[in-house]
Amino acid sequence: MSTDPLQPLDDPDHPVLTMSQAAELLGVQAAFLRSLDSGGVLSPYRSPGGHRRYSRAQLRIAARVRVLLDDGHPLSSAQVIVQLQDDLADAVADADAARDERDAARRERDAAAE
Repeated sequence: MSTDPLQPLDDPDHPVLTMSQAAELLGVQAAFLRSLDSGGVLSPYRSPGGHRRYSRAQLRIAARVRVLLDDGHPLSSAQVIVQLQDDLADAVADADAARDERDAARRERDAAAE
């Protein structure tokens, strides 16, 4: 069984894009990405030569931050907003999963009672 050498490209967390590629895709200057790194918003992978490499997931975060910055938020606020949005999405997913488990347990209980 051989492994597909391109499989890592399907992983949204795999760092494959250089800074210039990431900046071009986002329509920003490289300085914007450096500011996200120095501000702690992103922590790009560093190649053995010290070059930043970005994943698709990191580019999604950068794009979300850029929208907030364009709307007038300072970087620190944009970072908090993105984190809170992600935390809320996680909490909603957890609540949905708990609700599904509760409903399944009730169905199982009701089926056993019959």
